[in-house]
Amino acid sequence: MTFVRRKSSSGKDKTFLFSKDKLFSRNWFINHALIVAGSFILSAGFVFFITPHRIVPGGVYGISIVIHYLTEGMFAWAPEGLPIGVMGLIMNVPLTIIGIKVLGPRFGIKTILGFFLTAAFMDLITLFWGNRPLVEDDVLLSCIFGAVLLGFGLGLIFRSKATSGGSDIVAMILQKYTKLPLGQLLIYVDSVIVLLGLIAFRDWKIPLYSWLVIFIAGKVIDATLNGANYNKSVFIISDKYKEIQKVIIENLDRGGTVLQASGMYGETDKPVLFTNVSRRELVILENHIRQIDQNAFLTVMDAKEILGNGFKPLSEV
Repeated sequence: MTFVRRKSSSGKDKTFLFSKDKLFSRNWFINHALIVAGSFILSAGFVFFITPHRIVPGGVYGISIVIHYLTEGMFAWAPEGLPIGVMGLIMNVPLTIIGIKVLGPRFGIKTILGFFLTAAFMDLITLFWGNRPLVEDDVLLSCIFGAVLLGFGLGLIFRSKATSGGSDIVAMILQKYTKLPLGQLLIYVDSVIVLLGLIAFRDWKIPLYSWLVIFIAGKVIDATLNGANYNKSVFIISDKYKEIQKVIIENLDRGGTVLQASGMYGETDKPVLFTNVSRRELVILENHIRQIDQNAFLTVMDAKEILGNGFKPLSEV
């Protein structure tokens, strides 16, 4: 699975061992509520949809699912196999200790709380629900809904400024010694775990379903972190830029920037308007520009996140 990092002024990845939230402050309660809710939703996704179908979506819990089924009937006290939550916890704790020794204090208290809660919720839900899928005869539907819950749960954990631990730590250690991009190493690590499921269960459908879960969960994580505001960034080149600028300020009540640029073909200087708008405002802006200058040139891009006046306040980040 993926994880969230912050960069220091030197450009290096940096997270903190201790929470920067003031104890029992509003942000402290919000972040810890996100961890609890995210851990529960993540666990429910595994128990109700992923685990019963032997899907192996990477991470320590992917390994735990393999171990769970391979140890079925081996222990009298765990006839269905070793508990997945406990196995995930057994792997996460030493991985975190090794990560702190090799990489330094990058793993916050909230991260440790997150994987403890996930392990506890996973085994408690299994205790009451058992090892049966919510959707009995449809693996594809289980993969889709399971991936949505996994992605949403992880997204909530990430929003609390915690990380998922597990295979992320392995990838970070490998990055230190190989210098390969972290995202690439995460894919490698999770793919090895997915292939472990193929070797253990000898079913080609399992890795295919597992990669589908990883893909959908990643998209849901992005949606959870960035929201569904669909804001747009717009570059506008027009000889009538003053009239368009007036529309942006007076009709849309938005600001913007006038950039001075030089054309590549004619090498003539032309002003370029840059502004951020919502999807609804974009339609209004395009209609106005069509009436003002049909020769205008627009570049419209999806804005992953816009922070500041008129959009999401920086204080909420």
